[in-house]
Amino acid sequence: MTTIDARRWHDPAEITQVATTALAAHGVAEAREVAEVLVETSLLGVHTHGVRLLGSYLDELRRSVATATPEIVIVKDTGPVVQVDAGDALGVVAALHGARLAVQRAKTHGVGLIGVRRSNHFGAAGCYARRIAAHGLVGLVTTSAAARVAPFNGVDPLLGTNPVALAYGDRFCLDMATSQVCFGEIKERGRADRALEPGWAVDVDGVGTLDASRARGLAPLGGYKGQGLGMAVTLLTAVLVGGPLDFEMAHVGTARHGRGVAHLLLAIDPEVLGGAEAATAALARLLDATQGSRAADPARPVLVPGDPQHRNRERQLAQGIELDAATIALLETLERDPR
Repeated sequence: MTTIDARRWHDPAEITQVATTALAAHGVAEAREVAEVLVETSLLGVHTHGVRLLGSYLDELRRSVATATPEIVIVKDTGPVVQVDAGDALGVVAALHGARLAVQRAKTHGVGLIGVRRSNHFGAAGCYARRIAAHGLVGLVTTSAAARVAPFNGVDPLLGTNPVALAYGDRFCLDMATSQVCFGEIKERGRADRALEPGWAVDVDGVGTLDASRARGLAPLGGYKGQGLGMAVTLLTAVLVGGPLDFEMAHVGTARHGRGVAHLLLAIDPEVLGGAEAATAALARLLDATQGSRAADPARPVLVPGDPQHRNRERQLAQGIELDAATIALLETLERDPR
């Protein structure tokens, strides 16, 4: 029996290379970029949306749910507003295309609003918001998703986890689902035989449960307010951009063809409003004041959106990426045979 050396799979560069080779073996021209997005997400500590997704994305390619060489076309173009048909591309490929287009249009028009239809799961929304922010712009990104969340006081899942990401500069990046957690965290707790946290999920009767095996739906973030936010995301994506509603969409791993995921990517040039210099200075004051404010528990300082991710990245760059056993086994297999 072969023993897996887990230590060698802590190296981001090695993981990126194996993932790139596997994606390229499946015909993905942007293989390196997709691999970098997955590794970047894991480095930030969002493991449910990082390298762990590589197997699912390769499965989408094998089953022709995602197209390795999609024809990504502009359907409508007003200048600052563009609608794109992604041709069933991998979600990461489609979203990277949308982010680049949003930046280009914002640099020209002050704002770039890109709707992407006929896509697939794109990982963590923050990846694309940060890429937009790297150009000195404000980036807002969201996506539709298959139904996992039961409405407040409801039983049946009708909404996706429907994330929202907002980034500006290199210190602020809000990246949050409109559910308490993503369903991947429920599955991971189930695999590890660990109890769920209160308020995370409901069972078949709509009653809160701590047992992952009994979880039928996720609970919305903050009760009815989270439900409202989730529905707002559906409005901005599936309703406006075009595609199946959350409860009409096939889940990852069950689809027989492209899932029709819709993304919305917005880039705003602060120069056309109050000015980039003023915006940068005001945000710095806001972040400094918040981080420097008194904490109720001195052992837990007040944080701003992006702080936990920055700390995870620094720790894992120094100590190596923390991968689960199943992902390490997948990388071992792909290294031997990337197909």
